[in-house]
Amino acid sequence: MIDSVLQDTPAIEFDGVSCRFISPDGTATVALRDFSMTVGNGEFVAIVGPTGCGKSTTLSLITGLLRPSSGAVRVMGRPVDGIDPRIGFVFQADAVFPWRTVLHNVAAGPLFRGSSRDAAYDLAETWIRKVGLAKFSNHYPHQLSGGMRKRVALAQTFINNPQILLMDEPFSALDMQTRTLMQDELLQLWSQTAGSVVFVTHDLEEAIAMADRVLVLTARPATLKRVYEIDLPRPRVTSEIRYDKRFVELSREIWADLREEVHID
Repeated sequence: MIDSVLQDTPAIEFDGVSCRFISPDGTATVALRDFSMTVGNGEFVAIVGPTGCGKSTTLSLITGLLRPSSGAVRVMGRPVDGIDPRIGFVFQADAVFPWRTVLHNVAAGPLFRGSSRDAAYDLAETWIRKVGLAKFSNHYPHQLSGGMRKRVALAQTFINNPQILLMDEPFSALDMQTRTLMQDELLQLWSQTAGSVVFVTHDLEEAIAMADRVLVLTARPATLKRVYEIDLPRPRVTSEIRYDKRFVELSREIWADLREEVHID
């Protein structure tokens, strides 16, 4: 019974959340207003919206880096209270140590969490192989391409077995070909776990190709405008799913909704 209740509890829940910032001159800026959403266990949710509307703010609230001005944010049924070790975060910029090799970068997480040196490095080698970098484990970040550094970032995150994965424009700096490869890489790694994903992106096609649901936010102050169920079959190959008739229909429908917000000053 207890396991069933936990399984039914959303991984993430926003309940009427508002968040405002006070600038040094005393001006108040409202980033989110009366924002509510849920993310189920094992669900992949993408968030899209106009530039500066507060998409990334939602991730900071989930991690506990920000606190809501009103409303409640819950993770696994409990109010957010500080940094949660069950959460992994992949940023737009590469969060790698430039003075460490790939192997040392990937092993850092388990070491910080108390694993023995041997266990941490054995696990790191496993994840380096999973992301296709076995031949580059002794290379430094400056010796890697952008896509390879992003693979390191994924290995760094997944090695800690996060129950929730937060991603803030993780592939936006990559060229189109590499970006597509990384999208497929992420979907493959995610399919092997039971984790939930919140994926913030400006790329509507990326959101549709990857997510179970796409959440459209309004212009700032952001609130949830509409939720779209992405009824495309899995597993997906992102370079191919874009030609699916249903994908095109969803793209047109969601863009019509999003365009109204983009045009708001």
